[in-house]
Amino acid sequence: MKRIAAFAFGALVACCAVTPVWADDQQTAEAQIGAQEYQVLEKKGELIARSTAPQLYALLDPIAARIATVANPQYGFPFHFILVHEAQPNAFAVPGGNVYVTDSLMKFVQNREELAGVLCHETSHDIHHDVINNNSKDQTLGTVIGVLGALTGISKSGLGQLAENGAYTLQSDRFSRTVESAADHKGAETCAQSGFNPWGMVWLFKNFEAADTGGSMEVLSDHPNDAHRISALESYFASDPQLFGKYSSNIATATPLGSSTTRSVSVQHPYAKKRSAMHAPAKYCCAPQR
Repeated sequence: MKRIAAFAFGALVACCAVTPVWADDQQTAEAQIGAQEYQVLEKKGELIARSTAPQLYALLDPIAARIATVANPQYGFPFHFILVHEAQPNAFAVPGGNVYVTDSLMKFVQNREELAGVLCHETSHDIHHDVINNNSKDQTLGTVIGVLGALTGISKSGLGQLAENGAYTLQSDRFSRTVESAADHKGAETCAQSGFNPWGMVWLFKNFEAADTGGSMEVLSDHPNDAHRISALESYFASDPQLFGKYSSNIATATPLGSSTTRSVSVQHPYAKKRSAMHAPAKYCCAPQR
C-alpha cells in the first residue's frame, strides 16, 4: 500500500509540474475575468474615482506610467492601475491588465521605490498568466489526489477525506508560493528596467515584517514569509550585478512619496484577509494571505 501511495504521489508531483497548454481563446478568457472582477468591485463600491482622490492618483500615476512602458510589451493588454478602498494595505492583479491598489497601501508605503515594487510585482502575475496557470494546476491536482485516495482507499473514511483535503491545500499553496517568488524576481527586473530601485521591494517586506503580529508557518501559507522573500531577493540581486549593481540597498537613498502618505503609527496589519473562494482565483495579491 505504501508503494502505491508513493507512486501515486510521485505521479501527482510530476503531473502538476507540467506547464499547461494554453487555449486559443485564452486572451478572451482573461479579458472576461478582468471585466467580471471590475464589475464585482464596482458593485461593492470599492472603486475610487480620480475625481474623489486626485492627490493619491497624482502619486500613483507617474510611477505606474514608467512601469507600464516596460510591462505593456510583455502582455497582451495594456496595464491600468486603479485605486480601491479597502482596510488592508494591499494590491492585486487581475487578468486583463488591471492592477488594483488599496488606498490603505498608499498610506502604508514610505517611498516611491516601495510603491513601485508592489506595482512591478503585480504586473508580473499577469505577464506570467498566473491565474489561469494555477487554476489549471489546481484542477489537475484535485483529479490526481482523488485517484490517490481511490487507490489507497483512504477516501472512504472521514479521516482519509480530511487527509486528502490537507494534501490538496498544502500542494496548492506550494504552487502559490512558487508563483509569488517568481513574481518577486520578475518584479525586481521590471523595477530596475524602468529606473526604480528594486530594493524598494525588500524595504516594503521589512515594513510588513515589522508590522506583523504573528501568523502561520510558511509551509501552511500561500505566500512565502517575509524573511524568505527578503533573503531570496537579496540573493537574486547579487546574482546579476549588471542589472542590479547600480542600485543602493540603503533606504536613506529612497524618494519619499510625500507627507500626505506617511505611514500612520496605528497602521492596520498589512496582510490582506483571505478573500471568498468565489473571487480568490481571479487575482493575485502582493501581501501574504493568512
